[in-house]
Amino acid sequence: MRIQAVLATLSLLVLCSCSGDGGLQYYSTPRTYETVSVTAPADDAGVRNVIIMIGDGMGLEQVSCAWVLNHGRLNLDNFPVVGLSRTYSTDHLITDSGAGGTAIAAGVKTAYDHIGMAPDNVTELPSILVKAQQAGKKTGVAVTCHFADATPCDFCSHNEYRYNQEDLIADYLDCGVDYLSGGGMDWFTIHRTDGRDIAAEMVAKGYNLAVNEEELMAADLPVLGILAPDNLPVAQERGELYRHSVARGLELLSKAAGDAGFVMMLEGSCIDDWLHGNRIDLAMEELLDFDRTIGDVLEWAAADGHTLVVVAADHSTGGLSLMDGDLAEGLIGVSFADESHNGIAVPYYVWGPGASRFGGILENDALGRTIASFVQ
Repeated sequence: MRIQAVLATLSLLVLCSCSGDGGLQYYSTPRTYETVSVTAPADDAGVRNVIIMIGDGMGLEQVSCAWVLNHGRLNLDNFPVVGLSRTYSTDHLITDSGAGGTAIAAGVKTAYDHIGMAPDNVTELPSILVKAQQAGKKTGVAVTCHFADATPCDFCSHNEYRYNQEDLIADYLDCGVDYLSGGGMDWFTIHRTDGRDIAAEMVAKGYNLAVNEEELMAADLPVLGILAPDNLPVAQERGELYRHSVARGLELLSKAAGDAGFVMMLEGSCIDDWLHGNRIDLAMEELLDFDRTIGDVLEWAAADGHTLVVVAADHSTGGLSLMDGDLAEGLIGVSFADESHNGIAVPYYVWGPGASRFGGILENDALGRTIASFVQ
């Protein structure tokens, strides 16, 4: 298919055509953006805050597609240190977000489908957020998925099976995280078979519940922001909701933490969801929104001067291949091999003081341990 013909069909906007038999999906985003340009502090400036950003399913192939869509620029381009992370779990070559996220969160490889739990199904693996709390730091989590999904649970919960979601949600009662923002009110209430309202129980423990953006912007710590019944709306529908939730978390945590600092996990959760569905349009809009959020975080971190920012993926999804396109027009033509995860090493990106301690090829648990070494 000629590029000119594709663009005519798109009207220079969008075409997402699944033709089968090896046919390509073509896509061009309706909304490009300017990227930021920030200089990292000196490597020995000292780390006060740690921000971990996880693009779920975001392999190098997905990043490459997003780079073309935004005409050859991403906020990820600011990161001076880039490496590769191997993602296999203790019992599967191809990992899931439970084991993959736990390795980053706790610095320990575990078995497939496990959430903050060792392969023995008994030993709980404390995440970096627990270490931060023990060090007197504030902690936060902001995601685009529901709170019963694997990655936020990797940082807040413990279970041998990622789909024991009633138990995983109940673990938030004792996670001690100061700022929580995401979706999934139904998982706290109507999806439960035990009749409990975990949101109400968390309010009883002192959390300030916010169920929309206005309430989130007005709430003070500790905050439980549950902004949708399930996942947050897709990127093109939610507008700046996720970026605002991240900015609010940075504001509240930095003010409350002071010199002690904070640790925050931010996830572009739904990149993976739409890759599973082989929807390049929705997956790319999630990734581009995540990159815009990365730009916001980098600008905040540059002004702070003592913040380490690490962007990583738990695995790659979809067997995605970039097969055609046009950089000047911001057009990609892609194919998917399947709807599952794969075992290809994924990129990680590091910015800020201490970045020189990263780089090269790391096991995902080694990446997690290196990040946690800055929490003191």
